[in-house]
Amino acid sequence: MKVVLMALALSSGWAAASEFAVPHQLIDVGGGRKMNLYCSGAGAPTVVFDGPAGDAGWAWYRVQPEVAKHTRACIFDRAGFGFSDPSPQPNTADSVASDLHKLLSAAGEKGPYIMVGNSLGGANVQVYTYRHPQLVKGLVLVEAQHEDETERLDKVSGGKIKQFYAMVAGQDKYCLDAAERGFDKDSEKQKQCIGEPLQNYGPQLGAAILASELKPSYWRAKSAEYNAMSTSDAQLRKLRRPFGDIPVLVLTRSVSPYALPGQPQSTANKAFEAENVLIQKSFTTLSPRGTQRIVPGAGHAIQADKPEAVVNAVLEVLKQVRP
Repeated sequence: MKVVLMALALSSGWAAASEFAVPHQLIDVGGGRKMNLYCSGAGAPTVVFDGPAGDAGWAWYRVQPEVAKHTRACIFDRAGFGFSDPSPQPNTADSVASDLHKLLSAAGEKGPYIMVGNSLGGANVQVYTYRHPQLVKGLVLVEAQHEDETERLDKVSGGKIKQFYAMVAGQDKYCLDAAERGFDKDSEKQKQCIGEPLQNYGPQLGAAILASELKPSYWRAKSAEYNAMSTSDAQLRKLRRPFGDIPVLVLTRSVSPYALPGQPQSTANKAFEAENVLIQKSFTTLSPRGTQRIVPGAGHAIQADKPEAVVNAVLEVLKQVRP
């Protein structure tokens, strides 16, 4: 009976995910370049989601449909990801905010908005908020990138975080080379670079993710975006100031992505995670209505580990900003 119920739950989840497996509105944002936007639901404010580095709008497939039951909710694919055309320039926080504004305007989405961002997407939505303060009525920052986090985390880790980031950049280069040569089906390189999206996301969304990540254009966009992180940090740092009197709800992980599974947490890892909590907490000082929430059982991608926590946070902010 448990097996049957689990199968039904997976089937239901995968059916919902299929909405994200196809392009929806492909909107020209200038220069003949089109970006994918998917909105559903009705009501104001509109909730706009941006995901982590190297990921498309489908990162929110377990969150956006639930939010859309209460108000209008939109996901989009940054340039070069999902169904959006690549850009000749790397995705930086400033260029993504500019693209997003053009995209929403061209699609007739007028705001006001609640912006939701995870990781790099969290930096992007902060820049958008600074650029268009009259349009943004609330923020949900999900393990959002802070402009000083690399230096702070590198210091507390004794230089290890920059070593790790260099490894990620090297992996992206390795996978770009593999994609340009062409991945052999089920090869070791494909497993290392792409993994098993068909198993993790179901047949339809998994197939869309696999098709996307087999393309050299995906790896060029991913590598360029990752290598431009310091530029995004500098852009956010230049704009940094209080957000004003808007609700800012900060969701922070409780599970370290750097801890060794099955082993006690080391003193160094505890210090690293404590610093991450402090970095995330700093966002709450930018508004008199700032709140931090540690999410039990969630790692960096809280929308994947505990989607209900993100949904509840968005609905909480929605309740605060609605008359």
